[in-house]
Amino acid sequence: MVYSILFSHMESKRLSKALAAAGIASRRACEEIIFAGRVKVNGQVIKVPQTQVDWQADRIHVDEVLVTAEQKKVYYMLNKPAGYLCTNMRPGKKPIVLDLFPDSERLFTVGRLDKDTTGLLLVTNDGHFANEVIHPSSNIIKEYLVKTLQEIEGHHLETLAEGARVDNKWVKPVSVTKVRRGNFKICVKEGKKHEVRIIAERAKLKIVELTRIRIGGLVLAQLPVGEYRTLSKQDRDCILSAQ
Repeated sequence: MVYSILFSHMESKRLSKALAAAGIASRRACEEIIFAGRVKVNGQVIKVPQTQVDWQADRIHVDEVLVTAEQKKVYYMLNKPAGYLCTNMRPGKKPIVLDLFPDSERLFTVGRLDKDTTGLLLVTNDGHFANEVIHPSSNIIKEYLVKTLQEIEGHHLETLAEGARVDNKWVKPVSVTKVRRGNFKICVKEGKKHEVRIIAERAKLKIVELTRIRIGGLVLAQLPVGEYRTLSKQDRDCILSAQ
């Protein structure tokens, strides 16, 4: 996938921030693109995300292709099916989330759900919005519904509430609640990779189904699996304002 942007804004800003605002990817992903040497400013490869750029005078190229207009920002919520990967780079012939969108050239997922996890996933071309949602300082709660092979007992809930070590850091859920036989809900803030699965494994629970049902104040509700809808400004505010 290739991009390039020509801006007419007067202000100077960090290269990574500017690329994110243009919808190239999240700010973190834009930094990776810069580190990889895929970005040129006025014909020179730039590998420092903090480089200041002035869109009145500078031209930015990503992968050598020039685009002269900033894309309109779009925001979607998707009920992700199992089996789809959250990536823009297709590994072999495996299905990716963007296959579910007819015009997905500039879209990317906000964070990731692993291949077997289903449920609420945000898809956009707005890097600033994505960064706001996934940055730890936003403290946005993600809620999951977990179906397990075992019946949920009191000692399971106690161990789940203690959390687990994920990526060399001990993380604890915000809350854990039994829903019905073999089902519980868990709310987390950290957003670590496989966090819920690792916490469940420590409690000696085998996960059968894992579905994200809420991000901030935005709930999955009755959106069918594999379907998506546009997020309104109110929806986006709901995500970012709910703590």
